[in-house]
Amino acid sequence: MKAFIDEFKSFAMKGNVVDLAVAVVLGVAFGKVVSSLVADIIMPVVGILLGGISFSGLQYQLGDAMITYGTFIQAVVDFAIVALALFVVVKAINKAQEVSKDTSSEEEEKPEEPSEEVKLLREIRDGLVRRY
Repeated sequence: MKAFIDEFKSFAMKGNVVDLAVAVVLGVAFGKVVSSLVADIIMPVVGILLGGISFSGLQYQLGDAMITYGTFIQAVVDFAIVALALFVVVKAINKAQEVSKDTSSEEEEKPEEPSEEVKLLREIRDGLVRRY
């Protein structure tokens, strides 16, 4: 049992697992910020532009069931904003990685300047080849 617990500790403390946990926590916090942005800022403005409609109050009574499609519309807008934000972040990261690869490939493509000794040895070799 101790070996199992030690193995689990080793697994849980690996960098990838910790990074993933941090990403999940940040993602949840980011989702709350975006939900607040949509619910408290964007949707009221959209409602005013559409003639004072409050999306949170849009609902339809179907028998005993209440269909609150306004909440669904708000969730779709939440999703669209989160998707747009993630797209922009991923695009920026990809661009930064491309720039990093370009600079590293330029450094790799430039051959090193040979030392003076190598130049001298080449001259001697070329001179010998011409004589014989």
